[in-house]
Amino acid sequence: MHRTGDSGPAAAHLSRTGGARPAPGRRLPARLGGLGALAVAALIGGCATYHARPLPRQAHLAGGLSALRTEVPPLRPGASPRHIRVNRPLRPGDIGLLAVLNDPALRTESGSLASAQASLLQASLLPNPVAGLVYEPQLGGAGVAPSWTATLAEDVKSLITYHTRVQAARDAFEQVNADLLWREWQTAQQARVLAVSLYWGHDALRASRRETRLLDQEARAAHVAAASGSLDLRSLAPILAAKASADQTLASLTLAQLRAWQALDALLGLEPTVRFPIAAPRAVALPRHIAPLLASLTERRPDLVALKMGYHSADENVRTAIIGQFPALVLGAQWDQDNGNVRNGGPSAQLDLPIFDRNQGQIAAARATRLVLHAQYQARLDAAVGTVRALRVQIRRLHRALRQAQRAALSAQRLARSARSAYARGDLDERSLADYLTAALARQLEADTLERTLGQARIAFILELGLGLPQVRIVPAAQI
Repeated sequence: MHRTGDSGPAAAHLSRTGGARPAPGRRLPARLGGLGALAVAALIGGCATYHARPLPRQAHLAGGLSALRTEVPPLRPGASPRHIRVNRPLRPGDIGLLAVLNDPALRTESGSLASAQASLLQASLLPNPVAGLVYEPQLGGAGVAPSWTATLAEDVKSLITYHTRVQAARDAFEQVNADLLWREWQTAQQARVLAVSLYWGHDALRASRRETRLLDQEARAAHVAAASGSLDLRSLAPILAAKASADQTLASLTLAQLRAWQALDALLGLEPTVRFPIAAPRAVALPRHIAPLLASLTERRPDLVALKMGYHSADENVRTAIIGQFPALVLGAQWDQDNGNVRNGGPSAQLDLPIFDRNQGQIAAARATRLVLHAQYQARLDAAVGTVRALRVQIRRLHRALRQAQRAALSAQRLARSARSAYARGDLDERSLADYLTAALARQLEADTLERTLGQARIAFILELGLGLPQVRIVPAAQI
C-alpha cells in the first residue's frame, strides 16, 4: 500500500498514471486469482459424483428356468442374439450357456475386469504438471512492490516410461479378460458335466428301481411261502440279502442324484429344489487329427492366452524398470518478482543423482516376476498337451469298455428274465434267482457309469482343445 506522502519511484509512477492504474506488481496476482477460480470451477465440473449402492436385503434365487437370463449376446459382429428355449428338454450344451449367463459366482468375477480397466485408464493418463505460486505482500521496509514467485514443472521421467507403462497395463487388462473367459468355459463345462451325469444317473435310477421292485415282489412271495411252511428260512436269506443290497444301491444313487441337482441349481442361480427335463446328450464329434489343433492351442485356449498376456505385461514392466534407471528429471520454468519490482524468468531443472538408488530393486523384482510367469506358461502348456493326449487314450478305451458293458448288460437282463420264469416254474432256487437279478442290476449300472464317464471325457477333451465354446465373453458387464 502506498501512502499519499510517499516520494520516490512509487510516487512518480502514481503521478504519471494519474492514480487510476495499480502498480504492475499487483496485476499478476489478480489475474492468477481469476485463472485459479476458473481452473477450480473446471475441475469441480469434471469430477465424479457419489451415488449410494445399498446391499441387497434378500437372496435372488430364481424359482424356475423362465426367470433366468436366456439371451446369448451376438458372438461375432453382425450376428443376432440367440434365445435359449427353456420350455422344452434342454441339452447339456444349452445348460452350459445358461450357467455362464446366470452363475452368481461368475457374475462377481466381472468386477476384476472393471478394476483392470481402471488401472489401464490410470496408466494412460499423462502426469499432471505441477504449478506453484508464492505471494508475499510487503509489510514494511524499503521495498516498492510485493514479491511473488510462480513455477510450472513436469516430471520428465514419467513421460519417458509412459509407453511401456501403458502397454503393460493394456496387456494386464487383456490377461484379466482372457482369464474371465476361461472361467466362463470352466463354468459351462461343469454345468455340462453335471447335466450328463444327471441324465445317465436318472437312467441308472430307473434300472435300480425296477430291479428293487422285482426283488420286493420276490421277497414278499418268499415271506408268504416261509410263513406257510413251504420255504425254509435258509432259502429266504439270499433274496433278502439281494434286496438289502439293491436298496442300498438305490439310496446311494438317489443321494448322488440329489447332490448333482443341487450343484447344477447353484450354477444356474436357481432354488435348490428346481427340477427340469434334460434331453439326451448328443455324442460330441471328436477331431481325428489333433496335431494341428495342439500346434495352435496357445492361440485358442483362454487360460494360455491369459498367461501369455500376463507374461507380456511382466516383460513391459521389465522395460519400464530398466528405463527407470534414468535419473528423475523435473523440467519447468520459473517467474518471480522481488520487492524492488525486479522481474526474472527462465527454465528450471531438478535431477536426482543416481549414487545409491539406480532402480536395482525394481529391475530385479520385475525380472523375477517375468521368470515365474515364463515357467507357469510352460507348465500350463505342458499340462494341456499331456491332458489332451491322455483323454484321447481314455476315450478310446472307454468306447471299447462301453460296448462290452452294453452287451453284457443285455445278456444279463435276458438271463434275469429267464431266471424269473424258471423260478416261477420251480426249476430254480432262491439263491440262484437273487444272483441273476443282482448281476443284471450290476451290469446295467456299469453300462450307465461308463456312458456317463465317456460323455464327461468327451466334454473335457473338447474343452482342453479350446473348442466348442464361444471365443468371446458373454457374461453381462458388472455395474460399478
